[in-house]
Amino acid sequence: MNVKALYARAMESLYLACIVISATALVLITLIIPYGVFMRYVMSSASSWPEPFSVLAMVLFSFFGGAAAYRANVHICVQMLTDAVGPAARKWLLLLADLCMIATALFMLVYGTQLVQITWNQTIAEFPKLSVGLTYLPIPLGGLFTLLFIIERLWLGAPPPESIMYRDQPLAE
Repeated sequence: MNVKALYARAMESLYLACIVISATALVLITLIIPYGVFMRYVMSSASSWPEPFSVLAMVLFSFFGGAAAYRANVHICVQMLTDAVGPAARKWLLLLADLCMIATALFMLVYGTQLVQITWNQTIAEFPKLSVGLTYLPIPLGGLFTLLFIIERLWLGAPPPESIMYRDQPLAE
């Protein structure tokens, strides 16, 4: 198996991991928030942990899901501009967008890592055994994963039609 095929396979696995983590975080948020509301307003006994837990799950969902959304090319973009120009200009605009995404991913990776290091020895009041730095870890990891997906797109092109990304598409007749 050549290097390109290995990289494509690794990105497929990474994409699936990002989707599973994001989906799990979203399900947990969906379960925890109603529990917190029920405890507060029905039982008159508010729990202190549902809101901070949901915020932590939202961080996971946002940064891992954002990386997966980039790979699947379903992120928010301004398509009107690229549709209004010719193919040559479109190619350059898409390259510019990828360069901007590289800058964003590197920013997340570098400054997110610094944030994790600075806050590693701090704890969260509601979860005293949990490091604040650990809760910020999805920021540099999301940047790294996005950077890896950008490299995949620039080096290998879009994922092939048999990618797991397209499994939710209707079958062609």
